[in-house]
Amino acid sequence: MPLVVSLSQLHHRHKCLLPVSPSFDSKSRQRPRSLPLPKSPSRSPATSSAVQNISSADTDDFTNYSGYLFNGTDSDSLTDYDIYKIYARYQKKPLLLLRRLYQTVTTLGKWFAFTYLDAITVRSSSTFPIRAAELRRILVELGPAYVKIAQALSSRPDLLPQSYLDELSLLQDQIAPFPTAVAYVTIEQDLKVSLEDIFSEISPAPVAAASLGQVYKARLRDSGKLVAVKVQRPGVQAAISLDILILRFLAGLIMKVGKLNTDLQAVVDEWASSLFREMDYRIEAKNGLKFRELYGSLQDVLVPEMVLDKTTSRVLVIEWVEGKKLSEVRDLHIIEVGVYCSFNQLLECGFYHADPHPGNLLLTYDGKLAYLDFGMMGEFEQKLREGFIEACLHLINQDFKALSEDFVTLGLLPPTAEKEAVTKALTGVFESAVSKGVGNISFGDLLADLGRTMYKFKFRIPSYFSLVIRSLAVLEGIAISFDPSYKVLGSTYPWIARKVLTDSSPQLQSTLKGLLYKDSVFRIDRLESLLSESLRANTETRSVSRLPGDRDPQILAKQMLVFLLQKEQGAFLREILLEELAKGLDALGLATMESMKFASYRALPFAPSVSFSFMNEDDKASLRTFYRLLLLLSRFQKTEKSTEIGPHSINKIESEDMALMLYQLGFSREIIPILYVVRELSQEEQWYLLSLPPDLAAKLISRIAARTLRRLFLQ
Repeated sequence: MPLVVSLSQLHHRHKCLLPVSPSFDSKSRQRPRSLPLPKSPSRSPATSSAVQNISSADTDDFTNYSGYLFNGTDSDSLTDYDIYKIYARYQKKPLLLLRRLYQTVTTLGKWFAFTYLDAITVRSSSTFPIRAAELRRILVELGPAYVKIAQALSSRPDLLPQSYLDELSLLQDQIAPFPTAVAYVTIEQDLKVSLEDIFSEISPAPVAAASLGQVYKARLRDSGKLVAVKVQRPGVQAAISLDILILRFLAGLIMKVGKLNTDLQAVVDEWASSLFREMDYRIEAKNGLKFRELYGSLQDVLVPEMVLDKTTSRVLVIEWVEGKKLSEVRDLHIIEVGVYCSFNQLLECGFYHADPHPGNLLLTYDGKLAYLDFGMMGEFEQKLREGFIEACLHLINQDFKALSEDFVTLGLLPPTAEKEAVTKALTGVFESAVSKGVGNISFGDLLADLGRTMYKFKFRIPSYFSLVIRSLAVLEGIAISFDPSYKVLGSTYPWIARKVLTDSSPQLQSTLKGLLYKDSVFRIDRLESLLSESLRANTETRSVSRLPGDRDPQILAKQMLVFLLQKEQGAFLREILLEELAKGLDALGLATMESMKFASYRALPFAPSVSFSFMNEDDKASLRTFYRLLLLLSRFQKTEKSTEIGPHSINKIESEDMALMLYQLGFSREIIPILYVVRELSQEEQWYLLSLPPDLAAKLISRIAARTLRRLFLQ
C-alpha cells in the first residue's frame, strides 16, 4: 500500500482510507525524499517492541475511557486560557465534572496505592516494568492533558527509573490516531478549499500521532514542496479544559494539606496558558517564524519554514524535515549544539523552546539539530536573564550570600526572608556539590538538593521558572541517557563566563566587578577562572572543550589577546585590566625605589636610625597582582626558574625581591611567546593594541600624581 497517493484518485477517499500503516517506522522518522514512498526499512527489535506496545487496546481504552470528553465543542471557542470561563461552563455540567473527577482520582489513586505497597514490601524494583506499563496505559486513558505531563517527565532519568522512561517515551509520537476522514474534513473546513486545490499528494494515513493532533505528509500543489500537515484532534480543547480545572482543584488541595509554600495553582495556570497557546496553531506558526529568525542562522541548527498562508487555528503546514529522534542518536557534538542554542534562547534573546522533549528534536541526515513543534514557547525577560546569570556565577564561585540575593531577584525567595539564615542553608546545600568543580555539577542534583530547603525558607517556584528549569533539565536528561557523566551546567558555564566578560549590560558589568573585587582588592584568581572557562567556548564549532589545560599555551595566549582586544565586547574588562596594570607599574616603581634604598643602606658602614617605606600593603598587593597578570597574559609554563615564584608562594616574596624578579622576567625567554602572538594578530588588532599604551600611561601618570598630592597634603 503506498503511503502517499494522488488526490485525483481519492474522490471516494472518506470511505476507503486505511489506518496508520504498521510498516511505517514513525519512531525513527526515517522518511524517504521521493514520492511515492517505498516501504520503510525493517525495524530493530526495540522499535518493533515499541510499536507492539501501542496496541488496539490502547485505541479502545483511549476512546472508550475518555472519549466522552471530546463531545463538548463549546470550549473550542476559547481562544485564551481563562479559568473563570472554564469554571462557569462546567458549573453548568456538574455530573460531567464529578464523573471526570471521580475517574481521575480513582484511576491514579489505585496506581499510587499499588506503587506504595510495592515500596513498603521492598519489591518495587522488580515491579517497575509492570507499574510503568500500567502508568503509560492510565495516562493514555486519561487523555492529552496527562500525556503532556508524562512527556515532560519522559526525559528525566534523574527523577524516574529507566523502565518508566522507556514506557513514557512511547507517548512522544505513538498516540492512537483519530480517523483520517475527520482530519481531511477539518483541513477543508478551515482552509475553505478542497484538498485537491492545496495538495498534489497527501498520505492516506497519519505518519505520526500526538496528544493534541496528528501529522500527514503532503506535497504543495503550487510550489511542489514537501510539507508536514498537522491537524488538531477534534474536541481536544474541551477535554483539556475539564482536566485543567480538576488539576487546579487538586493542586489547591495538596497546597492546603501539605502546607506548601509554592503556589501550585499558579504553576498549573502557567502550564495551562502555554498549553492553550499550543492548541492555537496560528500562534505556533508565528512562534516558529520568530524562532527561525532568531536561531535559524546558528551553525548546525535547522528550523523548518512555516507556510503561514495555509495555517489556521487547527491546521498547521510546515516544511518537511527528515531525521532521527535525538534520543536515538549518540552524538555528543549535537548535544553541545543544543546546549549552545539553549544558551542563546535563555540568556541572549530570552525566547526559548519550552518543550524540547526527544520527539521535538531531530538529528537531520546532514548532521544538523532540527527543532520541531513551536506550540510551547517561553519569554525570559532581561532582568530575569541577568539574575539567572548572576546566580550561576555566584553558585560556581561559592558566593552564597550573593546567591541568596539572586534568589530574591528571581522571585524564588520573598524580600522578607532572613538572608543570613538562607546563606547558611545554601552553603550547606551546595558547598559540597560545587567544590567538585563546575564540570561535575549535576543540574538535577542541584534541584533535588535545593528542594530540601524550600519548605523551611518559604521558597516559591515562579511560573516562568518552571519552564526554564524544564528546558535545561530535559536537555541534560537526553544527554545523560547515553553519557552519564554529562553535565549541562558544565557545558553552559563557559558561555555564561564569556557573556559576563563581554556584555555591555550595566547589571552584568556590576556583577563582574563584584566578582573581581573584594574590599577593593583585585581577585585575579577569579579572573583566571572566568577567562579559562570562557576560552573553553568555541564560537566556531559551537562546542565546549573539556580539557583547556591540554591546549597549546601560545594558542591560548593568542585567543586571550584577541578576546581582550575586541573593540566593543572587551571594553569593560580591558578597562579593569588597564587600571590594574597601572597600579602594578606604579607599585613596581615604588618597589624599585625600595630596592635601591635597601642597596644604599647595605653600602653604608652603619645602619640608619630612621626607617621608612615607599610601599604600603595595597602597593604590595598591586605588585603581586601585576606579576600574576603577566603570568596570565603570557600563559607561562613552569620552569626551573619559575617554580619558586608561583602564585601560591608569591605572597612570601618581599617587595625588593619582587622588583628584581620582574626585571628578570622582562628579559626571560619565557616572554618571547607573547611577541609571536602579537605578530599573528590581525592588522586591525595590532593597531588597536598599539593604542593601549597611551591609555595605560595616562592612568599611570594620574595615579602617581594623586599619590604624590595625597602624601604631600594628607601625611
